[in-house]
Amino acid sequence: MNDQIPVTPVISNKISYDDFAKVEIRAGKILSAEKIPETDKLLKLSVDFAEATPRQIVSGIFMYFPDPAILVGKTCMFVTNLEPRMIKGFESNGMLFALSTTEGQFSLLEPTSNIPVGTKAK
Repeated sequence: MNDQIPVTPVISNKISYDDFAKVEIRAGKILSAEKIPETDKLLKLSVDFAEATPRQIVSGIFMYFPDPAILVGKTCMFVTNLEPRMIKGFESNGMLFALSTTEGQFSLLEPTSNIPVGTKAK
């Protein structure tokens, strides 16, 4: 008989509200998505945030989207005020919000369909 109660993990890396308030989270529409050659999990995304030009964002989600074209047209949530970072020779200008479990479940964080691109989380 297995009557074990699931244990909720304890979150120990707390940050202050002031630190969290520095994080800029915006809705962005994925315009294109392609696998970065010679990598196992990286996709290069072009994302519209209602800025002058789309941003390039590199994300390690290929294993969940072996056909990256399925991402085109999706509006998702991104961190948009990270310093640019070079990943396998490609500059990434943000980070996609997503969730995954050890059991292989995966989900993008997507706002409701009536949220315009560029909308900032409050």
